[in-house]
Amino acid sequence: MYAFGLITSIKSTITRVVDKCNGWLQSSGPLYYKGLYHLFYQYNPGSVVPGNKTWAHSVSADLVNWLRLESALDRTEPYDAKGCWSGSVTVLADGRPAILYTGADDVKNQAQCIAFPSNSSDPYLREWTKPSSNPVIRPDGPGLTPNQFRDPTTGWTGPDGQWRIAVGAELDGYSAALLYKSEDFVSWSRVDHPLYSSNSSTMWECPDFFAALPGNTSGLDLSAAIPNRAKHVLKMSLDSCDKYMVGVYDLEADKFVPDNVVDDRRLWLRIDYGNYYASKSFFDAKKGRRIIWGWANESDSSSDDAAKGWAGIQALPRTIWLDSDGSQLLQWPVEEVESLRRNETNHQGIELKKGDMFEIKGTDTLQADVEIEFEPGTMDEADAFDPSWLLNTEKHCREADASAPGGLGPFGLVVLASDDMEEHTAVHFRVYKSKHKHMILMCSDLRRSSLRSGLYTPAYGGFFEFDLEKEKKISLRTLIDRSAVESFGGGGRVCIMARVYPVALVDDRGAHMYAFNNGTTAVMVSQLKAWSMKRAQVNVKKG
Repeated sequence: MYAFGLITSIKSTITRVVDKCNGWLQSSGPLYYKGLYHLFYQYNPGSVVPGNKTWAHSVSADLVNWLRLESALDRTEPYDAKGCWSGSVTVLADGRPAILYTGADDVKNQAQCIAFPSNSSDPYLREWTKPSSNPVIRPDGPGLTPNQFRDPTTGWTGPDGQWRIAVGAELDGYSAALLYKSEDFVSWSRVDHPLYSSNSSTMWECPDFFAALPGNTSGLDLSAAIPNRAKHVLKMSLDSCDKYMVGVYDLEADKFVPDNVVDDRRLWLRIDYGNYYASKSFFDAKKGRRIIWGWANESDSSSDDAAKGWAGIQALPRTIWLDSDGSQLLQWPVEEVESLRRNETNHQGIELKKGDMFEIKGTDTLQADVEIEFEPGTMDEADAFDPSWLLNTEKHCREADASAPGGLGPFGLVVLASDDMEEHTAVHFRVYKSKHKHMILMCSDLRRSSLRSGLYTPAYGGFFEFDLEKEKKISLRTLIDRSAVESFGGGGRVCIMARVYPVALVDDRGAHMYAFNNGTTAVMVSQLKAWSMKRAQVNVKKG
């Protein structure tokens, strides 16, 4: 996470899991076991670039402060000589956890492998054993490509009592989540049809499959009975982002059936519209919720990574659930993050006219948590929505940026701003009239985030439909953790993770933060709360 806690960047301190010489912080197998949260993640112990992947292992009692243990899986066998790649952890019926992971051999052919804890009574799960039966699933059968066959999901049980998992693959040139069955979680057979496949792409990485009840923030455990009203979500990683579909799991056919089949994958729903990939969710048995973790890579150069000795962070852990009509996922930082808040700043009733900027003072602007509610006075001036913008929201965010006045918006938050505003990151909304409701564009514009050259500085963006006449207010929550800017719009309808590298971070000069409006219509900030965030204990080494 980041600075306040899990995995860092440029001196980050909030809640990110960081190691020296770490070159790949992609989460693999999160779980809750015997009173501890476990995060297994892809780790290159000898370099800041991807390669030679192992499973690093950190544990926490509160999802905020983390203890680093020895690696859970290392490259010790011919079938994983080129890396212990991504996978999942499943808690079996007898209470034992089991790791399924992808092993890559000397020619990088991929197979699924299994490992069990050497001592399942150890709450830290410090040692793991690879049985002689490995690999347990090989890329056998028609239509498979040996080097496009990876990332097994967490297991679930079907009505016949047998275990099932899905594996990301290329099948006959198209993307698929292949379905496998087992009675004992060791001997697996391929089902004659995939869980789901699509001809819209050629390969899905890091699939995730879980159930959720519409409008219920509680999570569902796939190893237990699933209520009849539940929907299922199939998530996949492709196009450098994480996308998903909502539908039903047809138990009789043993298939996932999306509610809506969209041929153009540019229109598929996304977990996050920014720098966020290879996410993994798990059921938190302690609090009865589903939590998702995603990886954010570096956006500077490999030489920068070598200089700081690590690369890649985890985004904050998020609670994830389905909205009330079961059409899209909502996400919010886990409540434990709020334990790091201090020095609250509170404002109400701030009117922002066109061109106004309200500076948020009294907060550590390099490490902050900000919640704002914007209330437009009237929706009459909102511009008309063009559905073609959905095909390339980043392009539209570049064109309709924070300096381009519109009817209703842009309004939002400017963070990590230098004294002269030469450096700043703008997170903002723009409201459009649609046929039935309003369409809200949320952007996180990094193009002026740094004066440094050679950085990747896009203008991220996503749309969400919103009944502004009913809801009245549009919420924004942004967590700033030095090089990490993670934003949640409309109650978590759109999430954008961003990495920024302003000179102010390197020089420790501090920065400014503002609420602003540059639209024709005045906007009321009905509520603004900001907190400084203290440093968590991150990856303290346990002997």
